[in-house]
Amino acid sequence: VAVTTRLLVSHLSGIRHYEKDIAKVKEEKEKANRAFKLTKPYQDKEQKEEGGKGIEKTDSVKPRKEHEGEVKSRNSKPGKRDKEFEQEEYYLKEKFGSVIESLKIFKNDPLFFKPGDQFLYSTYGFTLLSAVVERASGQKFTDYMLKMFRDLDMLSTVLDDNEAMIYNRARCYVYNKKGRLVNAPYVDNSYKWAGGGFLSSVGDLLKFGNALLYSYQAGQFKNTNDKLLPGYLKPDTVAMMWTPVPKTEVSWDRDGKYAMAWAVVEKKQQCGCCRQQRHYASHTGGAVGASSVLLILPEELDSEAIDAGLVAPPRGVIVSIICNMQSVSLNSTALKIAREFDKEKWSQ
Repeated sequence: VAVTTRLLVSHLSGIRHYEKDIAKVKEEKEKANRAFKLTKPYQDKEQKEEGGKGIEKTDSVKPRKEHEGEVKSRNSKPGKRDKEFEQEEYYLKEKFGSVIESLKIFKNDPLFFKPGDQFLYSTYGFTLLSAVVERASGQKFTDYMLKMFRDLDMLSTVLDDNEAMIYNRARCYVYNKKGRLVNAPYVDNSYKWAGGGFLSSVGDLLKFGNALLYSYQAGQFKNTNDKLLPGYLKPDTVAMMWTPVPKTEVSWDRDGKYAMAWAVVEKKQQCGCCRQQRHYASHTGGAVGASSVLLILPEELDSEAIDAGLVAPPRGVIVSIICNMQSVSLNSTALKIAREFDKEKWSQ
């Protein structure tokens, strides 16, 4: 078989995640699908009722029904255990000298399916992706990334190196089996720099989101190109990254599909006075003792305003949340915040 970088970045490679038993992975997927099917009739009923009343569902839906597919284990209820965080490999304490060295964790394991056939979120897929970046760039992956963060003015984004003295590094927490708050256990994330090995701040993630949004929209401002600096990425590149890939799924938002390292919801409205689905891109993060989300809601640009030079990119809402608590659901909260700011803008 052939595993391409596009398959890796969209989690279609067949490389395992933390669970080594394919039977358990299939069982968990089936359970999630059954749970979604059971709640679907209630979602449809709510949409129809609100459609009749002329109420926009996006502003009134409850989190449970808005994103039923969001990872159940990430609820912030004290004492609730996340089965995924019961996997031993989350708690590795070995320090790896390079991303090539960390490939030994999974490189001899069989693929769970033929690449391109199915979707399976895989942190190790991104470990392999980081090795590809390292070989293609001719420099260490960590050096390559830190240079990029510096270019983007993300000066607070660093490696989660246990030995380094990092100013303002937060302490992380988990709930134990008795539902009590305790310090997160010691782990070494050097085996997964690309899939969860960086420390950052809300401000830096906002800069990252704005850089992507600017790059995405820059191509639409054709009449002001002489006044605008180019984006960090080409507009077509970001558009490709934010285009849903077939056969993918998103556990934290059933409205969306996975694209290239981003979950994407496309613009959609089936009928008048029904729920409006805005185009946005997001990604959640879960680690031992921490949770996060970055959500980008692009503004629907007015062509007349663009042509007249009245607006310039980036235009939209960026929401970043970082929580030093394990297993906290954040995507639906971020989406609500983004919609409130978006609604406020259009009401002015």
